[in-house]
Amino acid sequence: MKRIAILGECMIELNGTPFGPMQQTYGGDSLNTAVYLARTAGDSVAVDYISVLGTDALSEGMIRAWQAEGIHTEQVLRDPARQPGLYLIQLDDAGERTFLYWRNQSAARYLVRHPNFPAIAAHLASVDMIYLSGISLAILPPEDRQLLIEVLGKLKQRGVQIAFDTNYRPALWESADEARLYYAQLFALTELALVTNDDEQALWGDECEEDTLARLQAVGVKKAVVKLGPRGSCYENFTLRSRVRIDAQPVAKVVDTTSAGDAFNAGFLAGVITRQSPAICSEQGHRLAGTVIQHRGAIIPASATSHLNFNVQPRFIYTKEVQS
Repeated sequence: MKRIAILGECMIELNGTPFGPMQQTYGGDSLNTAVYLARTAGDSVAVDYISVLGTDALSEGMIRAWQAEGIHTEQVLRDPARQPGLYLIQLDDAGERTFLYWRNQSAARYLVRHPNFPAIAAHLASVDMIYLSGISLAILPPEDRQLLIEVLGKLKQRGVQIAFDTNYRPALWESADEARLYYAQLFALTELALVTNDDEQALWGDECEEDTLARLQAVGVKKAVVKLGPRGSCYENFTLRSRVRIDAQPVAKVVDTTSAGDAFNAGFLAGVITRQSPAICSEQGHRLAGTVIQHRGAIIPASATSHLNFNVQPRFIYTKEVQS
């Protein structure tokens, strides 16, 4: 069985209208991916979640919920002095969301300085792939970010693959220059980058996916997929100089775009870990994301994804050899 470790933060989610109807659940970009990956890959992939929670009732409830999803939680550290962060999602009529966060002292921000982090680092040497996002980096204090990148560099040397979703959130960084500094270091270690067109435009000024792919290749990324929203996705293997573009299936009614990119990542990674073709990986990502955005909340009921059949051929593929 292949094993992937996903690093990040999960928070309590409030979804609804301020001072009106409100649903309480949980979510966070990396945890969303972990949940959907566990559902998609089933018994073929072991999913470890790496984070820190408190010892309060909410933390205990989250651990139990993750275990029920099939996520391995043995590497979730506990901090009796801190609790999970909190965020509120507000939606407009088109399903687009805005967030309010309360996370400055969340337990997950102190992962690297936790006294048991060395044991986590040792465990990571035994996995096939490590996945993290720009948010996983951004929430850490600067010195902890640097230490984590150094740990990941040593793990890469031992053959562990690194997958990175840039997931740029300006509010979490002191400046765009700071984010670019840390991203550049992580790109040099990255086997697979999963990036979103809008984020790359905001942080790097890329005008199109061609700009993004050229930049990622130049900084050492081995493979990359650019998520283009309703336009689908574009994947490139820079070593083989091959490119695959997949159309996204139109969705009649978008309810909530929260975690669409996280769900795509899960479907794509499930294919990567189980050695599917890039086209199948992309198709899995789009089918899962397309289902998720038709429901409210970051993590939709398992019954809403159980009908998905990922053993199908993509609807449209454009493949070409990229000229050097």
